[in-house]
Amino acid sequence: MMLDIVLDKLNGHAKDGKVCRIYISVGDTINADDNICDIESKKGSSTFKSNFSGVIKSIEISEGDTISLGAVIAKIEGEAVGVKEDNKKEDNTSSNKGASSFNYFAGLMKPKKEEISCDIAIVGGGPGGYVAAIEGAMLGANVVLIEKENLGGTCLNRGCIPTKTLVRSAEIYDSLCRADEFGLIAENVSVNMKKIIQRKNNIVEELRNGIQFILEKRNVRIIKGEGKLVKEDSLFVKENNTEITINAKNIILATGSKAMKLPILGADLENVITSNEALDLDKLPKKLIIIGGGIIGMEFAFMYSKLGVDVYVVEYFDSILATLDKDICDEITAIAKDNNIKLYTGCKVEEILKGEDNQSIVVFSKEDTKKYLSADKVLMAVGRAPSIDTAELEKFNIELTANKRAISVNDKMQTSLNNIYAIGDATNIIQLAHVASHQGVVAARNIMGKECSMNYDVVPSAIFTHPEIAVVGVSEKDAEKKGIEIEIGKFPFAANGKAMTYGEKEGFVKIIKDKATGVVIGGAIIGPHATDLIAELALAVKNKLTAEQITETIHAHPTTAEAIHEGALALEGGSLHFVN
Repeated sequence: MMLDIVLDKLNGHAKDGKVCRIYISVGDTINADDNICDIESKKGSSTFKSNFSGVIKSIEISEGDTISLGAVIAKIEGEAVGVKEDNKKEDNTSSNKGASSFNYFAGLMKPKKEEISCDIAIVGGGPGGYVAAIEGAMLGANVVLIEKENLGGTCLNRGCIPTKTLVRSAEIYDSLCRADEFGLIAENVSVNMKKIIQRKNNIVEELRNGIQFILEKRNVRIIKGEGKLVKEDSLFVKENNTEITINAKNIILATGSKAMKLPILGADLENVITSNEALDLDKLPKKLIIIGGGIIGMEFAFMYSKLGVDVYVVEYFDSILATLDKDICDEITAIAKDNNIKLYTGCKVEEILKGEDNQSIVVFSKEDTKKYLSADKVLMAVGRAPSIDTAELEKFNIELTANKRAISVNDKMQTSLNNIYAIGDATNIIQLAHVASHQGVVAARNIMGKECSMNYDVVPSAIFTHPEIAVVGVSEKDAEKKGIEIEIGKFPFAANGKAMTYGEKEGFVKIIKDKATGVVIGGAIIGPHATDLIAELALAVKNKLTAEQITETIHAHPTTAEAIHEGALALEGGSLHFVN
């Protein structure tokens, strides 16, 4: 019997999506629940699985196609078991839209079985997992990498890279709208979100393909599926019609994290989205409410505001980006308000209601007074939680953190089982891609006999608001808690020539030194190129440089890096180009 495999569902009730990867070939024998293809929709990425068992006779889609619900993906030859007579009469001309209830070849087609051995098996192909795989392979290990979705993890597919791609489009649009300031004429400037999203998807795909190329060149075997621990040194993965048992001397768990939603009434309404869905909106909302004024929330706030959306941010703490020093918070708060971002701080969200005209109403309180905001979309930006199966881990006596939310590790990235390591967001130590990557390197090196340890004292953090913010090392808050007597040197970008030429004069550089030793122990930058400039301060903190050593280093002119030189000079007698 010839039957159609039909696209019957997508993430979050999306209506269409782009085909990113196809797992089947003509002639393949597949079972129900085998992977067919990956599809990216405005609601996120998902793997579409077969409802049937049989032999693939034709494939009706190609990678890169945009397909809608009801589209025929492939034609399969098989026989229905226990199906109504009316359905058995269907042939290759039928759409089989009701076929999802069929049970084809139930239990008759046995999957292939494969058993392999390796030095390192890694569960999760994000910035921690794939870097660990590359490092391990470069050190001579036989490495297997297991990934159930797309290589690159959250960072590449739903985080760092997609957001920065959209941020860049917003920056260019803002520059075009300000063209007159630069003596230029730009008329009828508008936003095409479909093209912005397509550009984002193209960049993600190109980088993803690059990762796969490197892994393959390093002879890392990539297995598509969900890795399950079966023993302390063994994993099970089902990849299409093959059940694979992996016997590994060492295992690295790099399972990443997932977007959180507040457990409040209305959190599951259609217009309530997370950062995953926000990155695929191909139509700009007129009004957007963001719940959460942390890093994720404020990056989206500035991005959407620059694109012309009315943005409202509701934050539980008394300040946005509350973990930063007060001077940074005050500066970015003032800039946000100048950009017409409405901030509601010190507020607790109570519930979300469905309003008229498909609007959503956010109900929140401040000092026992209820307030109401309505918008087209509500973005829940309240952080991410480790993506782990706690019951499964505890079954293998893998120790969890005190709150049971993450995997406990030592500074070598080992869990309570010496041959099992954990890295990245699964450990919930610092949820940053570059931390996960470094943890991956540390884990791989320790496995291969190169003893090294993780140190979190010098971890730069980059925030892509407009202007950018970056911090590293000890903050003023930290110094006060630790009882360190410090001195601070500041230099405003308004006095920097390069910043003036860019029309980006907001913000400043702040350098913190230990008063007793003169050593630079921390710093913060808010302003143009902050996320790039922080590398110099990170290097200074890591290598215990003094402010005087920075002042004695010639910085090129005209550059924004001169602001760091001037900040160091402010600590050593006074800046050359600024007087308080």
